[in-house]
Amino acid sequence: MSQDRIVSTVFMLGSAQTIAWASSYYLPAILATPIARDLGVATSSVFAAFSLALLVSALLSPFAGRSIDRWGGRKVLPCSNLIFGAGLTTLALAQGPTGLIAAWIVIGIAMGSGLYEAAFATLVRLYGRDAHNGITGVTLIAGFASTIGWPLSTLLEGQFGWRDTCLARAGLHFILGLPLNAFLPRIALVTPANVDGEHASAGEVQANSPSNTENLLAAAMLAFVFAATWFVSTAMAAHLPRLLMLQGVTLAVAVTAGALVGPAQVGGGLLEFGLLRRVHPLLSARLAAIAHPIGVLVFLTAGAPLAFAFVILHGAGNGILTIAIGTLPLALFGPHDYGRRQGLLMVPARIAQALAPLLFGLCLDRWGGRALWLSAALGVLAFALLLMLPRAIRHGEAVSQSNRSDNGTA
Repeated sequence: MSQDRIVSTVFMLGSAQTIAWASSYYLPAILATPIARDLGVATSSVFAAFSLALLVSALLSPFAGRSIDRWGGRKVLPCSNLIFGAGLTTLALAQGPTGLIAAWIVIGIAMGSGLYEAAFATLVRLYGRDAHNGITGVTLIAGFASTIGWPLSTLLEGQFGWRDTCLARAGLHFILGLPLNAFLPRIALVTPANVDGEHASAGEVQANSPSNTENLLAAAMLAFVFAATWFVSTAMAAHLPRLLMLQGVTLAVAVTAGALVGPAQVGGGLLEFGLLRRVHPLLSARLAAIAHPIGVLVFLTAGAPLAFAFVILHGAGNGILTIAIGTLPLALFGPHDYGRRQGLLMVPARIAQALAPLLFGLCLDRWGGRALWLSAALGVLAFALLLMLPRAIRHGEAVSQSNRSDNGTA
């Protein structure tokens, strides 16, 4: 596989992911208020429907991952564009709560089969262990989804209204997203040597997969890490300006600081792509997990003057963790059965993501800015589990080696 072909694959996937994220995850921030006003429902109802979409995506993602393991992303991702388009069109035609909920259920189906997990599984299915840089590249491109999506949605909504904005988003999936995903490389183009386990014997696959108790424990620990960090990430995305103001930051400074999250995330991704790609993804994940707690400690200790430091640390850590979600399971467990495993690992994260705005909002109501100690504690716990992971993996490898010796295999 030529380097140019890999670069073009990353560009196509990253561009399609930008469209997908901008028209789903980042849509309610701009359109929730006009949608609620037009449909005669509370704004919270729009976000509740969005949370329902996240839960639907959590249930579907393991099946989508297994489909990509079997047929590749070229078969699955274009279908997600069609479903995204159908869901956005349904939303544009909604006349009340029933139509709103139905639309977000359809969008949730598309999210479960068309966001990062599906893109990462596609890259691993194509390039095996060599997918690390591709995963980083896709996240760097799609990291601009909010930077592009929010201003575009604001402009379209102001000029044409929210319904036409949704139709325009649906059109982007049909006109751009669908062809980008449909022209991904075929599985037949993959070099077999790059895909560990693709042609391995049954014994080799069993030995290399997390099928024993120790590796299952490691997978459970990793699932908790992803759930904890995604809870924090989504809670900050939903409440950051309010949180900063509760700690004495002015509205103008809070908005300015909040705008730094996106660039900080991209900066974290660039750091991972440059310096940290020379180290094991586990080390990158540890640094990223502890970044938010350090930022919280600095901010709550020094107060408003260090609000920018807190936001930058949080954003950079979040950017690296977004990449680690794809690269760490690959490094720990290998590419065999990656899509299905990735979908299962992300089910708790999707559920935590759906509940985060509500639960953390209640914590803010009760504790004010001190609710940050909760998010910091989750980050510290994730960091501690990441420190424990190598022991579990090594133990699992020892058991696998023992099993191979008992079976008489090399």
